[in-house]
This record gives sequence, C-alpha cells and structure tokens, in this order.
Amino acid sequence: MISVYIDLAIGLILAFLLLSLLVSGINEAFVRLLGIRSKFLWAYLRDTLDGSEDGRSWIPSKIADVFAKLPFSKDDPRPAHSPDPAPAVVEPMRVDPAAVLASEEARERAAEEIAEGIAPEADTGGSPGSPPDGTPAPGEPAGVPAPQVDMTARLYERLQEIDHPKGARTSIANIPPERFSGAVMELVAAEEGGIDGLLAKLEAINSPLAGHLKGVWEGAQRDLSRFRKGVEDWFNGEMQRLSTLYARYVKWVVFALGVVLTLAFSMDALEYGKTLLRDNAYRAGVSAIAGGGGDGYAALRDKCAGGEIGLAEPYQCVTESLSSPALVKIFDHSIVSVTIPPDGSADPSFHWNGGAWWDRLITPGHWPGYLLTMVALLFGASFWWDILRRLTGVRGDRS
Repeated sequence: MISVYIDLAIGLILAFLLLSLLVSGINEAFVRLLGIRSKFLWAYLRDTLDGSEDGRSWIPSKIADVFAKLPFSKDDPRPAHSPDPAPAVVEPMRVDPAAVLASEEARERAAEEIAEGIAPEADTGGSPGSPPDGTPAPGEPAGVPAPQVDMTARLYERLQEIDHPKGARTSIANIPPERFSGAVMELVAAEEGGIDGLLAKLEAINSPLAGHLKGVWEGAQRDLSRFRKGVEDWFNGEMQRLSTLYARYVKWVVFALGVVLTLAFSMDALEYGKTLLRDNAYRAGVSAIAGGGGDGYAALRDKCAGGEIGLAEPYQCVTESLSSPALVKIFDHSIVSVTIPPDGSADPSFHWNGGAWWDRLITPGHWPGYLLTMVALLFGASFWWDILRRLTGVRGDRS
C-alpha cells in the first residue's frame, strides 16, 4: 500500500515538474527575446548613476510597465553596444566642480532676486537666470558649461569586455560586484584628486552615485582597499535587492502563464491522481496474473472487454495498456491532443479536441483540480525537482 502512494506522489510531482518547466521555458524565452532582464538592470543603473529623467524613475513601478512598457518603449535605458575593446586610457570627466558651484550660486541669487522683484524674470520657459541657448545669465560667471555627463555610458566603457553583440544595445544582464568595483576604481584613477575628485564631480553633476560612494568612502575611513571592498559589498546588496524586486514582478507573470497552460492542457490534478491510482491497480493486477495468481483477472477483464481500451485480445490489451501509462496520458485532454504510437510505426498524430476540452473547462467538478494545479505551478520547477530528488533518493553531483 505504501508503494502505491509513493507511485502516486512521484506521478503528481512529475506532472507538476513538466508543467513548471514549460512555464519557465516560455517565460525565459519571452524575457530573452525582449531583453527584459538586461533593460531592468540598466534602468536601475540609470537611476543610480545619472538620476531620474524629468522626475520619473527609469525603474518600472508596475508589472504592466515591466512586461509591456519597458520592452517596447523607445527610451531604452541600455547603452549602445560597442564592438571595440574598452579604451586603454580613461579620460577624466570634463567638469569643473568649482565653476559649476559658482554657476549654481549665481542661479540661486538670480532666483532670489526675481522672487523679491529686484530683477526681471526671463521671458523663456526655462529656469530663472538660465537661458535655453546655454549663454550665461546676468550675474552668472561666463564660460561655465552645463554639466552634461553620461555616467552610464562611462561605466559601460569599462564593462565592454563582458558584453557580446546582440542588436544595437548592450546585452549585459548581470554585472559581477567585483567587476563593478573594478570599474569604479578605474574611474577614480582617472581623476586628479582621486576619490575626493570623483566625488566632487559627481556632486557637481547631481549624480545619485555621489551619495552612495561618499558613504562607502567615509565608512572605509578613507582607506582605498577597504573602499573597493565596500563598493563591492554595496553593489552586491543592491543587486540582491534588485533581484528580489524583479522576482516579485516575474511571480505574477509565472502565475498568469500557469493559469493559461493549466486551462489549455485541461490539467485536473485531482483527476490525474485518480488516473494514477487506477493505473497502479491495473499494473498490480497484471503482475499478479503473471505470478500465477488470479487476483487481478477481474481488473484485466473489465479493462479489455469493451472498457477503456476496447480490445478483446488480452495480449494486445495488456501491451497497449502497459505502453501507455498515466504519465503518457497527462495531456490527453488538452485543446490539441498528441498521440504517439508505442511501436514507432507511424508519426505522431495531432487531433483537435476543442469540443471535449470546452466541456471539461466549463464543468465545475474539474475546477478544484485546476486550482490545485495552478497553485502547484507557483512553486516552480526547481522546487518540484528538489522534491523528486528527495523522494527518489537521487543525489546531485557534488564534484
């Protein structure tokens, strides 16, 4: 009796494993085709290195944005792919922090004068004291360029070695923390003032990275080796947080795919469990007859004489039954069923099963089984594979 329930458990786990693998495969194909994982990573890097654009974050805030807006948006957060190797010499940022600071102070004074009615407000729609053509406003130091630095592009220059060509944009979807900290150290080495010089320029261009690196620099007590390790740990923690956020969005997509596949294959887990039990009982009866006993003759007679198989010849009936176990019939009730001849004498045949499939779909008796299947698929293929290994005693390769 115990072996019967073990067979039942293994059969159900295999069914859930197969469906979970199918769900994961469809989801991964969709993600890779549209580059969603890569875009999600570089959206975070855009927010961290360059800040949000027009007050809007690059990181999607809703699941519809992740799988609808982000893949098809014209504003791709990823840098353009470059087939060339990374530049041997890192150029320092062409930003003068002192000049930028003076420019900001001049703009603040102009804004205060306009607010107090001392100076006339500019006719343009731009910010006070800052004409759109880039010319300095009255009272603003001349020759101060607007700090337009694409820090995301500068970071990508240091990561080109781990990129591979896939369209016009980079396909990097994972950056090792040690590689990121190495890229930061290369940017630090390009600045005359070292880390302090880089931080001053990052603050001048209002990059959010300045706050993160400044905290790491002070926490490392201005020690260079500890600073690199701190940057690595900080980025590793950020990637874990980003992975958790991404997994939260993916969970809903996996659930939606699970619902679609469960209904498309009409996979009733409760009915399938009953099929497994009947299959085990029939095979036990055949084994009993083969061993010289007559206990299983009733099951064999009912199955062959106009029953499920409909074959009067016992040998042919037994052969057909043993070659078509319950696992092979798992998708027999799908909207398009597939029949594979057991002897390989003919090609697999496909049959439209729309009428019977719809009747099963609208039958309330199958709904609890559908719900059980949908919930089971939420655990994922890795969960069911681990359960199957534990139940069967299969050990993973530890070498």
